[in-house]
Amino acid sequence: MSDVQQRVTDYIAIWNETDPAARRAAIDEMWTDSPVYVDPLGVAEGRDAIDAFVGAAQQQFPGLVFRVAGTVDAHHNVARFTWELGPEGGEAVAVGFDVAVFADDGRFDRVHGFLDKVPS
Repeated sequence: MSDVQQRVTDYIAIWNETDPAARRAAIDEMWTDSPVYVDPLGVAEGRDAIDAFVGAAQQQFPGLVFRVAGTVDAHHNVARFTWELGPEGGEAVAVGFDVAVFADDGRFDRVHGFLDKVPS
């Protein structure tokens, strides 16, 4: 798990990747064959659904970017981290934290998202 900070940084980069082909290539590389992403706004099962979920978030929040806030806390095959969504260099309009479960090969298998601050 020594490279978990970089893996999480790469995961957040997926949420900011606006080129559909590049985003999908990153999802295919970083996620297992049958991944699940879940947060209070929905459940995405499989790479296609995760790709669509990320694309929908980008459409809902145009011009905003996700960023890791703080250090990633990890042990065994689990990591938790805080993220923010806001304008580049600006104050976050949304804040949450995710708990990621990694497969033995280091790819993301499950991500459970929680929202601490949401836009009004």
